[in-house]
Parts: sequence; C-alpha cells; structure tokens
Amino acid sequence: MDRWILERETELTRLAGAAEEAARGAGSVALVLGEAGIGKSSLVKAMPRRLPALARILVGQCDDLATRRPLGPFRDLVGSVGAELARAVTEGGDRHRVYEALYGELAGTPHPAVLVVEDVHWADEASLDALRFLVRRMERLPALLVLTYRDDELSREHPLRHLLGEISRTPRVHRLPLARLSLDAVRTLSATRHLDPAQVYEVTSGNPFFVAEIVAAGGTGGVPPTVVDAVLARLRGLDAATVDALEQLAVVPSAVERPLVEALLDRGVAVLATAEQRGLLTVEPERVAFRHELIRRAVADSLPAARRIELDRNALAALVARPGSDAARIVHHAARAGDHDAIARYGPDAAKDAASTGAHREAAAQLRLVLRQRHRYPPAELAALLERFAIESYTIADSAAAVTAQREAVALRRSLGDTLALGADLRWLSRIHWWAGDPEQARRAAREAVAVLEHAGDDRLLALAVSNTAQLRMLSDRYAEAVEHGERAIALARKAGDAAILSHALNNVGTARWRGGDPGGRLQLEESLTVALDAGEVEDACRSYANLVWNLLDNLQYDEAERFLAPAMDLADRAEHLGFLNYLHVELALRRLAAADWDDAERHAEYGMRDFLPARCPALTVLARVRIRCGRPGAEQLLTEAHDIAVRTGELQRTGPVAAARAEAAWLRGDPRAVAAAAGPVHAQADPLPGVPYRAELGYWLTKAGHPVDLTGSPHPYALQARGAWRPAAALWSAAGCPYEHAGALAESPDPADKLTALAALDALGAEPRARLLRAELRDLGVRHIPRGPLAATRGNPAGLTRRQLQVVLLLGEGLTNAEIAARLVVSVRTVDNHVRAVLDKLDAPTRRHAADRAARLGLLPEPGRPLPGAET
Repeated sequence: MDRWILERETELTRLAGAAEEAARGAGSVALVLGEAGIGKSSLVKAMPRRLPALARILVGQCDDLATRRPLGPFRDLVGSVGAELARAVTEGGDRHRVYEALYGELAGTPHPAVLVVEDVHWADEASLDALRFLVRRMERLPALLVLTYRDDELSREHPLRHLLGEISRTPRVHRLPLARLSLDAVRTLSATRHLDPAQVYEVTSGNPFFVAEIVAAGGTGGVPPTVVDAVLARLRGLDAATVDALEQLAVVPSAVERPLVEALLDRGVAVLATAEQRGLLTVEPERVAFRHELIRRAVADSLPAARRIELDRNALAALVARPGSDAARIVHHAARAGDHDAIARYGPDAAKDAASTGAHREAAAQLRLVLRQRHRYPPAELAALLERFAIESYTIADSAAAVTAQREAVALRRSLGDTLALGADLRWLSRIHWWAGDPEQARRAAREAVAVLEHAGDDRLLALAVSNTAQLRMLSDRYAEAVEHGERAIALARKAGDAAILSHALNNVGTARWRGGDPGGRLQLEESLTVALDAGEVEDACRSYANLVWNLLDNLQYDEAERFLAPAMDLADRAEHLGFLNYLHVELALRRLAAADWDDAERHAEYGMRDFLPARCPALTVLARVRIRCGRPGAEQLLTEAHDIAVRTGELQRTGPVAAARAEAAWLRGDPRAVAAAAGPVHAQADPLPGVPYRAELGYWLTKAGHPVDLTGSPHPYALQARGAWRPAAALWSAAGCPYEHAGALAESPDPADKLTALAALDALGAEPRARLLRAELRDLGVRHIPRGPLAATRGNPAGLTRRQLQVVLLLGEGLTNAEIAARLVVSVRTVDNHVRAVLDKLDAPTRRHAADRAARLGLLPEPGRPLPGAET
C-alpha cells in the first residue's frame, strides 16, 4: 500500500465488500466524507487494487466553478463509457436520455461497475438530479456508486442535503467518514525526513494532506507555520517558466484537458516536468491536474489580483478560440477577468445549456450574472432574458427574485406594445405570485392577463389565462366561479387543440365541483388525468393525481387514495418532477397520519420541508399533529409557521387543517377558550361550503369547547360525534382505517367498558395526551381498576422498534392474536403479520411468547407474573 495511505484498511475493506456484493447484483451507495485533505481522493485511488478482477471503474469530478458546469462529472466519463452515454451527456438537452444512458452503462457487463463521483459538494443541479435517479435504483443494479464530499462545508440549505436525505432512506448505503491520522501514523510518515512527529502533529492535527505537505517541505529547514507556506515552499527553486505555468493552470478549477494546456503553455507539458517530479501535479495523456485541490488553491490564492486577472484572461481567450468550449467555463473566466462583453455574449447560452439539462440553480445564477449587463441588450431581448430568469427562479423556489424579474418583463412588454407576449407574461406573473404566497396579486395579474388576451386572436394563450383564473377561483373556494371560467377554458382548449391546457382546465372544474359537494366532479378530474397521460403531459398528469388524492383523503377514502398514490409517485419519480414528488409524499404522510403510523407519517412529511409553500404547509401540519398526539414537544413552533403560511394563502385547504390541529392541541391541554379561538374563524369561512370536510371537524371541536354548531345532515363522522352519535361515528372511523379517531369516538361512550377499550387502543398507539384525559374521566366516573399504560421504559425503546412495532409488542404482551391486534389498531391482518415478523426479528425471539418475555425484560411491558398492564386505585 502507498505509504501515504495509512489507517484506511477498514474503509477499503468495506468498499471491496460492497463491490463484491454489487457483482452478485446487490448494488449500493458508498459515501466517503470528511474535511478537505482528509484523503478521500487518495482512498479512491487506492480502491482499484481491492476490487474484483472484472470491475469497471468510472471516475467523474465535480468542478469548483463559480457557476457549476452542467453534468460536469458525467462529461468526464466520455472516452471511458459507451457511445450512448457519451452522446447523451455531450449533446445535453434531454436529461431523461442521460438518466437512461447512465442506468444502461451501470447495468452493462462486465460486473460490477464502480462509478465514483468526487467532490459532490460542488455538483451542479443536473448532476444531483442524475444522482438522485441512480440512488433510487442502485439496489437493483450490479454496480457501486461512490460519492465523496466535504461534510464540513454543507450548510442547512446546501443542495447536496436533499440528495443525502434520499440516500439515507435507501436500503443499501455504506457511510465512510474518514478520521484524521493518529500520532503513530504521523510518526511513520515523518520518519523519512527526521522531523519531530509531535510538532508535525501539532501543526497538522493529523490531516493526511497537511502531513504530506509538511513532510515534503521538511528539507527547507524546520516545520512551516502553515500548510500554505509548506506548499509555496515547494515552488522555491523552480525556474520562472515552470512557476508561470503552475500559476496559469492554478486559475483553472479541477483538471485541465491537454488541448487547453497546449493553448495556455507555450512549451506545453514539457515545462511541467520538474513540478511533476516534486509531486505538485500529475500529467496524463488526456489531462493535467494538481495533485490536490488544496495545492491549486494555495497557488491561486497567493497571486496578486492583477496577475490573477491576466491569467483568467488568458484562459478566457484560449477557451473562446476553441470550437465547442463549454459556455459555463467561458463565463467563469470572463467574470473573474472582468470581461463584461464576454459575459453578455456567452452567458445566455450558458444558462440555456444549464436549463436544458435540468440544472436550474446554475441557469438562474448564469442569468443573474447576465442581467447585471442589462444595458447591453435591446428591450425585447432583455424582456426575454427576464422571463427566462423569472421561470428559473420560480423553478428553484426563489419566489422573490421570480416576482421581481417577471414584473420587469411585464413592464417591458407593455412598453413594447407586444400584446401576446404581455398577456403570456401576466399569466406567468399570476402563477408566480400565487407560488410566492400572494393570492391577491395573483388574482390581479390574472384579471389583466385575460383582459389583454381577450381579443388578441390567440385561443391557446387565452385558454391558459382563463384556466389560470379558474384555478385561482378553485383554490380560494369560489367553486361556482371556478366552474364558469373553467368550462370556458375547456372550450377554448378544445378549439386550440392543446391537450395540456385542456387537462389543466378539466382539473380545475372537476376539483371545484367535487369540493363544492358534487361527486360528479371526480369523473372530470379523472378525465383530466387521462387526457394528460395520453398526451404525455407529465406535469399536468402529476397535478391531476395530486388533486385526486387530496380530495380522496379529505373524504376519508384512504384505500382509493392509495390506489392513485402508487402510480402518481412512480410517474413523478421517473420524470424527476421533484416538486410534485415531494407533494405526493406529503399526501402519503397524511394517509399514514390517519392510520396512526406516526413514524411513517413523519418520514414522508419530511419530503415537504422545502421552500415549496404548497407542500411545506401541510408537511408542517402533519409533523405537528404527530407531536400533539404523542405528547412530544415542538408542535407549537411548527403550527405557528404553518398558520402563517396558511393565512397568507387564505385557502381553506391550508387554513382548515392548521385550525383543526391547533384546536386539538388546545383541547388536549384543557383550554376550551383557545379551542374556540382556533376553530371559530375558519369554521365561519367553511360553514357555507357543505362539501368541505373541515366544516365538520372544526364544528366538532367548537362543540367540544362548549360552542355547539349545526351539523345536521352531514354524514362525516366528526359531525356524528358533534351530534352525540359516537357509536356510528366509531364504526365509520374503523371502516376508514383511522385508529386514533376510532378510539376518540369510543371514548365518548357513556359506558366505562367502551372507554376502557378506547384507553387500551390509545395506549397501544402511544397517544399519551388523549389517554391521560381519558384516565381522568374514568377516575371521575369512579372506575377503580384503570390501566396505567405503557411503562416509561417503553418510550426509551432499547430494542430499536418503530412506534408501530411498539404498539404491536404491547398487544402481543396481552396475548392477542394477529386478527385481534388488527382490529385494535384498525389495520389489515397482513400489515400486522409484517409488524410481528419485524418484532420477532428485532427482539431475536423465535416465538410470540418469547417476544413478549424479551420485551418485558427490556422494560417494554411488565415482567411476566406482574399485573398487565397495572392498575390505579
């Protein structure tokens, strides 16, 4: 092994094992993480000697460009991969083609393929999207995906966080954090130069790269005070031409391809021989690279500003002179050289390349740079650039930037007298305002868009503007108006022959009719889905799925909702429509919340915790309700943010669930005044809309708080409970698969036996606040033997069981059969079968009896022979 690769045997062994498993068809992801200089790249270079003989190794590098190069690491693979992938990444423009080509490359023979992407903390958005695509499929591939990154450079908002979250939820992942070297390792490395290992360790703290640089500079006398000094000390004694060459290459991030090296250096690679001998860089037939990024940065950062600008101008000139140069690289050097003409000329193309590959953050960054030179463009061209910037900003959820840019574009189109472009821009401005949480401005722009396009002679643009108006009316619960506008949009869309707009309009009309109490609206919403799927309009299909599922959830039709959720999530996943995919995950979280599967509800709700307000508000509400029902802290803060978002939208689909959650929390803490304050105003908004489910739930909470409301005629189980019909309500909750609500309805029975049944169910669900109130009711009724509930140790969960598995093990301890547990938890017997198998596995128990004994010894339930579950007197 290389003498610089010390104390990495464990990591190399795990990578080798993962590659062997991949060769047998069990692919996985390996994360190699640590600070700069910790040895991530060195580990990757040492890996091939440990891999199976037939392993194919593919290595791509992410660049430290000011604005990232779209698909940069995958473009590095050209020359090492098949023609299909090479063409896909080179031509760009079709990211799905890139994804399928990547998948095909990793699935090809020989096995395994080991794809290494280095420095993914610098990855562009298109590369991150491609990696997300691969990550979700790695377990089915005969391949190993190795990602290296600096974990100490990731802020909470860093784009890589989302990918890492996805990876954490995959079944096969190897996490390899690299530790600093021990003093013994530093002693081994220092021995060759007779340096004091303790002094070297003190200066470097065991960082392998720093140690190597200090040792390499050891001949200069003593230990340099900083690593930068150590790097620069190695340049001493080099001739001026070599130093000039190193400085020139240092301003080019990452590896420099040979043609560019020849263009930048008069003497070509020959001038680099001495620097290569000193270990400053590596020279290969295809490229030249500094041995470590920190060396490049040390050299580049030591340059005076004037010298650096000169060198960036040289790089810019060389790239411009080469046909086919990457526009993003040209703009990078143009910005650093202060060449505004080059930015204005090449920036729009760089943004277009980025957007075509799905790298929307990079596209927005390029356009932001371009728009600093706005005075260089004529008005019509500037308006087009502003429109592009607004759409890219909207796509990456930078709502403020999107609104500002689109307003400017509207003003320019107005001044130019371009009616069609003005109408289209106003429609976009309306959409962006709604996205940003400003429905009033959205409605204002929508009205003007229709007025401008009404007699402009373009049925397609008018149909979209009218459908946009219908959507806003539907979202603000003005259902009759939504249907009126939507039906006009349907007619216009059919006349224009535009399937996407037809699907959009059918969606709005169907949703408005359904939410307004007309069940026939569902058929129109399903027609919207069929039209979109038949036309290949993925975004509109995802929106149709989302609205179908939301309405089915609101109507307690959970089995039906799950029937649509599976294909919807598959479509959004395959198409990489991450906004819709996250929204669908939140809808699945709502389903799991209804099933009282707290862990799964939280897991899926986390997908919505992005800066996408339509998903963030319900995600916050789900997370808060789990905390409320389980008696865990943090719910109030989550609900405060959800309430702020909901109030800004003014939409019942947001305000209703938040108000219900706040009312439930207030009731559980015994504050009826707060219940009324939370539920009253929103109930008044919902009361005239009999088809809205929040009317029944909010009316129920008001009734509980001593403010009864008239819910006559409503078949909703909350309305039945408000009228005192707890038994039919309990039956409906049970049929819907809602164990928490079922227990709540049973608890309203006057019969203590029913209340005790409800208490057992609440204990099994871990619903401590509601169970605590019910115990107080039972004491007030004079019931003497009241179960104490789960022991404190249950919540400590030493066996690592999920909350649902804890519920199952408690019921196993009572001796219940799987069918009886299913009835208690209001789930299917098959679901209980799966949970029991998991419990037996985690408790290492051969039988149910052994599982109960093992759980008792761990403190998860009382010891055998002691009262179960105990009694209060």
